[in-house]
Amino acid sequence: MVGFVVLHLALAANVDFHKDVAPIIEQQCLRCHSSGSHIDLSSRQRLVDQKLIAPGKPAESPLYTSLEKGTMPPGGKLSAGEMATIRDWIAQGAVWPASETLNAPKSQPPGQSAELQNVERLRERILAHQQEKTKAYPVTIPNTTVSYDMVPIAAGDFEMGSSKKPDEQPQHKVHVDAFWMQAHEVTWDEYRLFMFANQAGETGHKDEAVDAVSRPTRPYVEMSFGMGINGFPAISMTQHAANKYAEWLSAKTGEFYRLPTEAEWEYACRAGGSEAPEPLADYAWFTANSGAKYAKVAQKKPNAWGLYDILGNVMEWTLDAYAPYKAGSDKVGSETNPWVQSTKPYPQVARGGSWNDPAENVRCAARVASDASWKQQDPQLPKSIWYLTDAQWLGFRLVRPAKIPSAAEMYKYWNNGVEHDEQ
Repeated sequence: MVGFVVLHLALAANVDFHKDVAPIIEQQCLRCHSSGSHIDLSSRQRLVDQKLIAPGKPAESPLYTSLEKGTMPPGGKLSAGEMATIRDWIAQGAVWPASETLNAPKSQPPGQSAELQNVERLRERILAHQQEKTKAYPVTIPNTTVSYDMVPIAAGDFEMGSSKKPDEQPQHKVHVDAFWMQAHEVTWDEYRLFMFANQAGETGHKDEAVDAVSRPTRPYVEMSFGMGINGFPAISMTQHAANKYAEWLSAKTGEFYRLPTEAEWEYACRAGGSEAPEPLADYAWFTANSGAKYAKVAQKKPNAWGLYDILGNVMEWTLDAYAPYKAGSDKVGSETNPWVQSTKPYPQVARGGSWNDPAENVRCAARVASDASWKQQDPQLPKSIWYLTDAQWLGFRLVRPAKIPSAAEMYKYWNNGVEHDEQ
């Protein structure tokens, strides 16, 4: 094997960064990952700092492996020639002048995906709809009578994690920007409008931007599993399904929604206080009081910031892939708006505990990693990208950031690119 690698390197022509590599990164990567983005590919130092490249080792470089799997760029997989260029460049040491920073091209590359074009159209709609709000407010989904409430969460700093479990360590300082959060978990009343277009009044009110959002296939079982529909939390959806619901709801309402990051979720859960309120039974449904099923939303007390069932009832999806926390983040604001972007189908992070969890797991810092076993009873081949038949304790709620992101960032929030189990 070593001999093969040496032979390959000997045969591969020297890769010129400016001529061969820079155009690929600029055209294919920087539209989503320019300077200031959560994942910044604009300089060699940023690639190294984020551990996205291992010079001399393409197979150990997430930049290359993500391109190889086709999880990026969003417009489609790179050509074989482009892949070979990136591979050989990394194998030859990933040469990139230290003082040089790349920028995204001003014009769109040819052949961009229709979905990205629709996201750009949605962003224009969101910008036109933007309104200044300072207090909690209700939202009624257009052409329906279904509504939900949004609660303001001010920007701030907090200590994320705990000393209770290894994956909650080290405790570290995090800053999050301001956002709005749904006061309760997404209910079946809301989610079924996404599942079934005729229930959302869409057959009589055609909207190309809404129609362009991909939606779930019809489930092969009754997805509440007999626990209740009206007023109860929607359950058993994949992270991909929650992301697409956020895109659909953004198109319907003209407000930008996405899943919360782990940091945003924990910050909102703590509400300036501790890991869990006392007595817990006043605020949450868990094994001791749930009767082995979920309950209607907003039946318990809200936390200090007006969020119901942020702990217990159903666990909630976050936007992040499950990964260890970084060591050494001990200064206030040393991490700002962290987000661990997904590069493979599992594991992703769910938070908050559920009706099926003991009290010790119903805490703001507790983390749960998703697993393929959550689809164990799914008889479909390939497995569904929409439903988690064995996660009957898992739901979600959405956030609306105070700052509207770029279209490229919106695309990445709504399309993690790793929804297929066979990846």
